[in-house]
Amino acid sequence: MQVEHIELATVIPFAKNSRIHNDAQVAQIAASIREFGFTNPVLIDEANGIIAGHGRVLAARKLKLTEVPCIRLVHLTDAQKRAYVIADNKLALNAGWDEDLLALEIKDLQGMDFDLDLLGFDTGELDELLFGDEQLTEGQANGSGKLSDKFLIAPFSVLNAREGWWQERKRAWIAMGIESEKGRGDNLLQFSEAAKLQSVRQRRRSAQIGGMNKKNAKIGKTFGAEGNASDQTGTSIFDPVLCELSYRWFSPAGGVILDPFAGGSVRGIVAAKLGRQYIGGELRREQVDANREQADSIIKDSEPIPVWHCGDSRNIDKVCKDVQADFVYSCPPYADLEVYSDDPADLSSLPYEEFRAAYFEIIKKTCGLLKNDRFACFVVGEVRDKKGNYYDFVGDTVQAFRDAGLAYYNEAILVTAVGSLPIRAGKQFSASRKLGKTHQNVLIFVKGDGKKAAQACGEVEISDEAFQLLQRESLNECGLPYRPEGHA
Repeated sequence: MQVEHIELATVIPFAKNSRIHNDAQVAQIAASIREFGFTNPVLIDEANGIIAGHGRVLAARKLKLTEVPCIRLVHLTDAQKRAYVIADNKLALNAGWDEDLLALEIKDLQGMDFDLDLLGFDTGELDELLFGDEQLTEGQANGSGKLSDKFLIAPFSVLNAREGWWQERKRAWIAMGIESEKGRGDNLLQFSEAAKLQSVRQRRRSAQIGGMNKKNAKIGKTFGAEGNASDQTGTSIFDPVLCELSYRWFSPAGGVILDPFAGGSVRGIVAAKLGRQYIGGELRREQVDANREQADSIIKDSEPIPVWHCGDSRNIDKVCKDVQADFVYSCPPYADLEVYSDDPADLSSLPYEEFRAAYFEIIKKTCGLLKNDRFACFVVGEVRDKKGNYYDFVGDTVQAFRDAGLAYYNEAILVTAVGSLPIRAGKQFSASRKLGKTHQNVLIFVKGDGKKAAQACGEVEISDEAFQLLQRESLNECGLPYRPEGHA
């Protein structure tokens, strides 16, 4: 039989076709034609009536093709034509799959970076084929299930810090004695109205917990009225659960963490508790002293002591010249969103163009101390200028790492607690159409080969026995009951 190329406008659908092609399926067929070509001709009769291929014709129209390949069947009776319209669809449905071979093929295609959506399976079917017993279940949305057993949470690109298990785990980390707000707050020169409002709410909450013992009071003040990790000044505190995930996922056990914008104590203490050697650079002496004081009281003799160097991170290549880092990890100052000091070397006090230049310099020098085939991660968010427009700080961060010779490898969204945002969002949006920001960007880069970097990290180890022991000890000291987490 000869293939003819027929003008699309002259091809006539069968009016009694009982097969339904919804928009999603037509889009899938169109994507397949775009990827593989029109490999399956439409079957038509003498009058260009469609016998088989209605979905392909709809896809061709979606793709704005002018003609389609067809095979003309002239030997069929009217009854045979009508029967074939049904049989062609039903006979294909009666076929089955060798699911083991299918799963192997799909996994191989995934390893070749092929777009699996073009295969026509929905997300649930692909999850079942790719993960088998580890397929995504409803329970994994709150941290339970096979993927979360293996990786703490499912390794997807949206991380939800509002979930109950996340907040419980954050409380457990803080209860170990982490007071990341120490060393700043009173010295902060500028912070947003939102932060000021949060500070007021936290002071009210502190007044309500006067009957608690001192350690209980510390926990209550640290989490404020809503249990969100913010300090009493309203300044931002790095999320210890995000820190834990980042270390477990992207750095090797016993590896060296290099942080050019150390800030508070969270990243150093979490690193020590997970057996990583942390080295951070921080400009302000009072912050370094506070961090070291906390580490002395929390870190055990068997754990690596975090190191905080006091000084300008533009000199990190000299101060840390002998360091060979396994992971670069930081949360930099968000331009001038929070101004930490009046030190001329403080990046947060600089106009944005000067800030950007220094920022690029620090990232380049820091990445020069990172081993080949290793990951780097910065947690950032967009910042508005004085006119209310975004600087494109996230884009600048990506460019800074590219300029330093790294590739942009992963990105995730951290969904953060709303705090006082509902109080402000309506008025703000009505006046300016500015959306309330409830997320941060988690940007992951790789120096060298991504697969080799993953191999250097080794298997992700999620063993919570040590963590739960620390949690139990901390809560017992505070006179609070210990409740084991059910998700990991």
